[in-house]
Amino acid sequence: MNDLIALNQISVLLKIISHPSRLAILLSIGEGETCVCHLETMLGWSQSHISQQLMILRKAGIVSTRRENRFIHYRLVDPALLDLIRKAAHLKEVVLPVLQPTAKCECSSCCKYK
Repeated sequence: MNDLIALNQISVLLKIISHPSRLAILLSIGEGETCVCHLETMLGWSQSHISQQLMILRKAGIVSTRRENRFIHYRLVDPALLDLIRKAAHLKEVVLPVLQPTAKCECSSCCKYK
């Protein structure tokens, strides 16, 4: 019975991260930390779509948050998840996208450099 529970937990994790938007978000966060406005500039998606996906990742315990004034910063709870994504890409013989910001955002991290 415990084996089935463990397999179910793995299955749930894989289902959650399998959504293409969530994979892109996880790759964008990487081993550091980022805010929604950074993700908007990197991915070109609406704030509401990104926030919806982040909420799912947060509820699943995949990302954690840190508030800095009005900005919430997200980071992976376990950066080893990136290794899993990289290995999956390798198995499928695909190159993971390198995501770069398309513009500066207005968070305090960016404002420091203006």
